[in-house]
Amino acid sequence: MTARIHPLLRTPGQPAKVASVELFFDLVYVFAVTQLSHHLLEHLTPLGVLQTAILWFAVWLGWQYTAWVSNWFNPEHLVIRTMLMVLMGLALLVSAAIPEAFGERGLLFALSFVAIQVGRTLFVLASLGRGHALTPNFLRILCWLLVSSAFWIAGGLNEGEPRLVLWLLAVACEYASPMAGFPVPGLERSRTSDWTIDGGHLAERCQLFVIIALGESVLATGASFAHAHHPGLAVWVAFAISFIGCVAMWWMYFDTSSGDAAHVIEHSDDPGRLGAYFHYVHVLLIAGVIVSAVADDLVVAHPLDPVSPKYAAVLIGGPLVYLFGNALFKRVVYGRFPLSHLLGMAALAAAWPLLPRINLLAAGASTTAVLVLVTVWGAYYRRSADRASSMQHG
Repeated sequence: MTARIHPLLRTPGQPAKVASVELFFDLVYVFAVTQLSHHLLEHLTPLGVLQTAILWFAVWLGWQYTAWVSNWFNPEHLVIRTMLMVLMGLALLVSAAIPEAFGERGLLFALSFVAIQVGRTLFVLASLGRGHALTPNFLRILCWLLVSSAFWIAGGLNEGEPRLVLWLLAVACEYASPMAGFPVPGLERSRTSDWTIDGGHLAERCQLFVIIALGESVLATGASFAHAHHPGLAVWVAFAISFIGCVAMWWMYFDTSSGDAAHVIEHSDDPGRLGAYFHYVHVLLIAGVIVSAVADDLVVAHPLDPVSPKYAAVLIGGPLVYLFGNALFKRVVYGRFPLSHLLGMAALAAAWPLLPRINLLAAGASTTAVLVLVTVWGAYYRRSADRASSMQHG
């Protein structure tokens, strides 16, 4: 968005580098992802999955809105740095409340999250003043956040099904409103074409969160192996399989598309719209990583146990959601839905009803094999395309 120079904004025309304070801020989300994966592991029921999804969406919303603010504002400025530290402390409270968010700590979760969303927006408005070009956009955001905040707090004050329904409405408010441009009577609506963001910064911020989520998969694998006092061959094999699966997920994302993401946003006619797509896609992609971390924990901890229906859902669901999210990401970056991912998703779906006939180790090996094959296919395709391009321009 074209705007006059403001002391708190990043310098126009200069690349928006990810600052060390942003990396420090992200540390709290390492804890949040761990809390989410543990919550899912302890509540492997349809209701538990829905609850974990709501909590994950809230965690992502808090991070996502902050990432956009730090794309526009200079995080090296003392005022913005202080704001990030305050938000970090509130996010720590949100993360700490996750295990009992649908129990005794529901109100703590809601109030802490509302303080992040509304507090950050009020701070931005106070800093910009009335005359700035960004102000109308944040006014619209504030109006929608106040609506969703009412649902969050009302949910925190209720229990059971009412809390679930109210928080679903809150999530819907905060996810749907940006798609429509935060329409507010009398204030019109925002246009994504006005959101001139730095593509490199936004892409790198998303990539760093993917690393955080993959780190949870590594931690889950390592922790389960460490708890096995006398690991036998099955535990060793399960450890190797889980680690290879994590490497495959990293390779699939970072080797074939993440490097091109910034270029695509920066050279787009509507970088704000692409940036919004990035955030919506990554909420799915990272959710797949979190569920896969739960699957890794199960495979390493109980490799020879039979695959129950709920375990099968986790073993298939994590890689399936990750492949789908990754495919959508490549669709945004390259304009096509990769055939390798489509076939990988079909293979996982076909294997789902067969898993109850085998143990967790064999099931984990099967899903990891699919991830590895999709990754190898994608890497081969990319290198073949690069060689063809080099020959054409050689």
